Amino acid sequence: MFAQVFGSTILGLNGMLITVEVDIANGIPGLDIVGLPDASVRESRERVKAAITNSGFEFPTRRITVNLAPADIKKDSSGLDLPIAIGILAASGQIPAASCTRTAFVAELSLDGKLRGVSGLLSMAMNSIASGLTEIIVAPDNAREALIAGKITVYAPAALDQIVSHLRGEVRIGTVERNFEAIEEQIHEEDFAEVQGQMAAKRALEIAAAGGHNVLMIGPPGSGKTMLARRITTILPPMIRQEALEVTKIYSAAGLFKSHHIITSRPFRSPHHTVSQAGMIGGGTIPRPGEVTLSHNGVLFLDELPEFPRAVLEVLRQPLEDGEVHIARVNAALSYPAEFMLIAAMNPCPCGYATDSEKQCTCSLSEIRRYIKKISGPLLDRIDLHVHVPRPNYTELTTSIPAESSKGIAERVSAARRIQLQRLEKYAIACNAQMGHKHLKATCHLTEEAQLILKQAFTKMNLSARSYDRMIKVARTIADLSHAEQIEAVHIAEAIGFRSHLQPL
Repeated sequence: MFAQVFGSTILGLNGMLITVEVDIANGIPGLDIVGLPDASVRESRERVKAAITNSGFEFPTRRITVNLAPADIKKDSSGLDLPIAIGILAASGQIPAASCTRTAFVAELSLDGKLRGVSGLLSMAMNSIASGLTEIIVAPDNAREALIAGKITVYAPAALDQIVSHLRGEVRIGTVERNFEAIEEQIHEEDFAEVQGQMAAKRALEIAAAGGHNVLMIGPPGSGKTMLARRITTILPPMIRQEALEVTKIYSAAGLFKSHHIITSRPFRSPHHTVSQAGMIGGGTIPRPGEVTLSHNGVLFLDELPEFPRAVLEVLRQPLEDGEVHIARVNAALSYPAEFMLIAAMNPCPCGYATDSEKQCTCSLSEIRRYIKKISGPLLDRIDLHVHVPRPNYTELTTSIPAESSKGIAERVSAARRIQLQRLEKYAIACNAQMGHKHLKATCHLTEEAQLILKQAFTKMNLSARSYDRMIKVARTIADLSHAEQIEAVHIAEAIGFRSHLQPL
C-alpha cells in the first residue's frame, strides 16, 4: 500500500516542504529511507519503530520504503520522525490516508511516542502556509512559535497516540489558542545616564545609532569602551514587524528562540576573541548561521579587536559591504542576511597606555605597529567612526550632575531615522549606512563650503573612494540629527573628525 504525507525541514533560514512517500510491499521485513537523508534522519528508523510499537500500534513486518522528496536536497532534521511515522500508519491502513492531505507534521519522536520540539519551526510553519496547507501538528514546545507564522491551525498533542485518535475522528485534539496579550515594552537595565563623561564617545554612538554606522573605540583599559558599547541597544529605534520576523526566523533556525512571542529587542552579540571563522560567518556541512547573521538588525560587538585572529576579522569584509553572507558547501550554497552595526573596541597598544597621559607606555614602536597591523586597512576602511575614549578623570566620576539618559538620546535617534525613512523609502532602504553611491548622488547635497572642506580632507588624508562615500553618509546622518536639509560645513567637519583618530597610530 502507498501513502503520502507532508513534513518540513529548513534549508538555510527558509522552510522547505518535504513530501514523505511511504510504500509497504511484500518482501524481507525492513525500513529503508531514501532521498538524501542525513544521519539524524537515518536514525529515525529506530525511533519511529519504537514509538509506533510503544504507542500501542502495529509496526508492519513487511518491506517499507520511505522516500523524502525532493530527493536531490539533503535533509537533516529530526522533525521528519513524525511524518514518517504517520506515513507508515497510513500506508498500513491504521489511519485513513485522506485525513493527512492538508496537514504538515513536524516533530521528533521519543521512543515512547512523546513529541519533542525542533529548531526552525517558525520558518517551516510559514512555508507550510505558502504551500497551501491549512493545519500543522507540532510538539507542545513549538506551539507558540507556530502561531507566530500566521493563518494556520496549530495542534500540539503530547504523544503519537493522540494524533492517531484525532486523524481517525475518535478524539479531536484542541487547537492552540492565539494569545493576543500586548507584548510589554522593552525595559533596559543599562542606561547611558550611568556613563559619566565621555561626551565624544557618546556623540559617536548617537550618530552611529541614527545612521546605522560602524564604530571603532580606541582607549586605555578601564576607560569605559565596553560599558558604552553595551548601551548602544538602548538608543536604537525599535524594530518594525518585518525586521522582528527576520530576527525571530534566524534565532529559530539556530535553535536559540525560547520566547512565546516574536523577538522585539534588537540583537546584541559579543563573541569571544577565540571564535572561529565558521562561528563568525557561519558554516557546517549544511551551513548554519554565524555571529554576523545572529546580529542581523542589531549589533555585533568585538571587544579587544586586535586579539581576534586576522582570518576571522577578514571574513567580515563581505557582510560589512553587502549586508549578507554567501556560504558554499558541497551539499548547499546559501545566503544569510547580515545587516548589522559593528561596534569594535581596542587598546592603542599591547599594554594599553600609549595614549594615556597618566601612565607610561612600556611598548616599543615596533610592538605598537605590529599590534595595529593585526587589523587590515580594508577592514578599517569599512568602519565609519573612529573615536578616542580617554580615561575619565576624578571630577567626572564623582560629579553629582546626572548624565543624559538613553531615553533622551533615543528620541533624537528615532527622529533622525524617520527623516531617513521618508527620504530613502523609494529606494527600499532604511538608513544612511545602507546607501550606495547612486543614492548619495541623489540624496546627499553639500553646500559649497562643505565641498571645499571635503576636498581638502580627501587630499590631505589620502582617502579611498569607499572612505569618501562613508564620510558623506556620516555627514548626512549628522545633518539629519540637526534636521538640516543640506550637508553643511559643520556637518562634514564633524564627520572628518571621526575619521582621524587612527592616523597617529
